[in-house]
Amino acid sequence: MDGDPTARLHAPVVRDDGVEDRIAVEEPLEIRVRGRALAVTMRTPGHDEELAVGFLHGEGLLTGPVAAVGPTADLAANVVDVDAPLREDARERRFYTTSSCGVCGRGALEAVAVHAEPVPPGPRVTRSLLADLPDRLRQPGFAITGGLHATGLFTADGTLLVLREDVGRHNAMDKVVGRALLDGVLPLADRVLCVSGRLSFELVQKSAVAGCPILVGVGAPSTLAVELAADRGMTLAGFARGGRVNVYAGGGRVG
Repeated sequence: MDGDPTARLHAPVVRDDGVEDRIAVEEPLEIRVRGRALAVTMRTPGHDEELAVGFLHGEGLLTGPVAAVGPTADLAANVVDVDAPLREDARERRFYTTSSCGVCGRGALEAVAVHAEPVPPGPRVTRSLLADLPDRLRQPGFAITGGLHATGLFTADGTLLVLREDVGRHNAMDKVVGRALLDGVLPLADRVLCVSGRLSFELVQKSAVAGCPILVGVGAPSTLAVELAADRGMTLAGFARGGRVNVYAGGGRVG
């Protein structure tokens, strides 16, 4: 697998018929802040620093810039330590997230606070562009395993800027947002986010906190996702496939 950029995303498994399959890797990652354990998430290895800072930003926990982020000396492949100031109440919280749900274990939905102002006006885009974005998501890991989600960050004219794949849809989003944070380009006021699956509340929340006005998905939205998008002034579009797309909120940006 030398030279293969997807090598960490998948591993061989021999089926009962003797055929070797490549399947998506899932491993735990412990996120520490200034040496203190804060969260454990199940993820596909790779871009772990982006995942850590993207997670902290999406939860609204950061109160200042990230000074440094990197693996620790112990269990370096599965522990990341972030040097950044956090909200005071973060010290009392613990997070455990699976690869399928970014808000599992945090209690009632009412406790999920969205730490974001309504998104900026953002760009106007055509319906045909929104429908085409999933086809522009290059997903080499998914092509091999069939088991990875993807999030892509696009310009308003449909140019792909960043793509991340992960066994967890929320992890893929955190990695993209974390990359943007580390590059100093948040908020994503003139960008578009596209995800390869359904549009959940958590993905809308993370997009809103990142200041992104447009979120597109291949699959269906949930009722809470639509309500949150409308409340934050976001454009939310789903079922983007086959040249068609449904717009569920923020249709004023779509021409």
